[in-house]
Amino acid sequence: MRRSRKVKILATLGPASSEESMIRKLFEAGADVFRINMSHTDHPSMQELVRRIRSVEKEVGRPIGILADLQGPKLRVGKFADKSVALEVGQTFTLDDDATPGDATRVHLPHPEILASVQAGHRLLIDDGKLQLVAEEADGKRIVCRVVAGTKISDKKGVSLPDTDLPVGALTEKDRLDLDAVLATGVDWIALSFIQRPEDLAEARKVARGRALLMSKIEKPQAVTRLAEIIELSDALMVARGDLGVEMPIEAVPGIQKQITRAARRAGKPVVVATQMLESMIEAPVPTRAEVSDVSIAVFEGADAIMLSAESAAGKYPVEAVGMMNRIAERVERDPTYPGIINAQRSEPEATGADAISLASRQIAETLKLAAIVTYTASGTTGLRAARERPQVPIIALSPVVETARRLSLVWGTHCVVTPDAADLDDMVNRACRIAHSEAFGSPGDRIIVTAGVPLRTPGATNMLRIAYIGSDGLRGL
Repeated sequence: MRRSRKVKILATLGPASSEESMIRKLFEAGADVFRINMSHTDHPSMQELVRRIRSVEKEVGRPIGILADLQGPKLRVGKFADKSVALEVGQTFTLDDDATPGDATRVHLPHPEILASVQAGHRLLIDDGKLQLVAEEADGKRIVCRVVAGTKISDKKGVSLPDTDLPVGALTEKDRLDLDAVLATGVDWIALSFIQRPEDLAEARKVARGRALLMSKIEKPQAVTRLAEIIELSDALMVARGDLGVEMPIEAVPGIQKQITRAARRAGKPVVVATQMLESMIEAPVPTRAEVSDVSIAVFEGADAIMLSAESAAGKYPVEAVGMMNRIAERVERDPTYPGIINAQRSEPEATGADAISLASRQIAETLKLAAIVTYTASGTTGLRAARERPQVPIIALSPVVETARRLSLVWGTHCVVTPDAADLDDMVNRACRIAHSEAFGSPGDRIIVTAGVPLRTPGATNMLRIAYIGSDGLRGL
């Protein structure tokens, strides 16, 4: 099955979409990668979802990526004697280490790391920012705050700390158990929540040992500040606009989205734009015009993938939501202004042989109007380099490694095909032409460009490109 767009669609699975028949419908509607949210999924359910996705993959004959999204540290206040209390703007309210149920003057904060780190002047946002506090005093055991916005607080509401750098890693004990479980099932991507600093990736990287690639979710101001360092140590990024819009001024999020997207493109790392893209389709069969525009902006920006969360996981119209996102992306990529916008954002290639080959293959393919760029890739690096160029022609990524093809299913413009490794250069060209023809990218007489590393089966040695005609029988290259 060939997609008629280059941006990929990532769909979250959940109560509305956990059956194998529904997963198949979501794939047919346009989903390329499926997300399993470990905040709401236990290990047996996760294992069953992976099994069902792999079953659908076998049925459709196309590699399908799986992203396991770890919960990350969840910071919450304690409980109240009366479940909730009313507050007034301007009053004093204290968070402390006393486990006694709270009242209108104080509440337990069961996180010593917060009590030790918050300083006077720091903001504390409760319940996704519905209650806003500013610390006036902090001594390591209690934080005396002033209420600046909001009038209510209730049991176990979440706490966000936009001004505080917490001395804790991104992995909780639950995350460590979840990480071991998802790696054992062979998922392709691991999303790490609430990354603050590049060091937060170290533990997950050590545990994963290359069995899955790591995606850093950018949802804290500290991560935006150290974005370049985080990109360098990540395999991919996610613009997690939900928490980002709580911890930073919501009007700043669109600009930050563009900064992250462009920085990831320059680095040749996949970037996903996520959260509330078609939010109204949780309840309605059609989105708002503003939501359509929001999705379009991410596509115009050249994001590798756009993501559905509750729309596909728990909404009333999961298939329709995926189908709508698919249609929006297709229409944007057919827009006459799309190539110019994509080209304007292209950055200079790095000074490596692989980047030079990728640049040359794009320029040749576009100048000669070739049918496709066909790249052989075992590790996925060559496929990423080709996608970084954002060529106007399709990219066919051939790999003998099914895990590589699944990982590349998240990457812009790559049509992934699992195929045995070529025996020699002639076999490589013939195989490329045959697959381009069978996958409906070219007809007999059309030309393709083939990139690979010589000698064959040498990782990271992309150093060759060749133009070939698809033979009259569609099986050989000329």
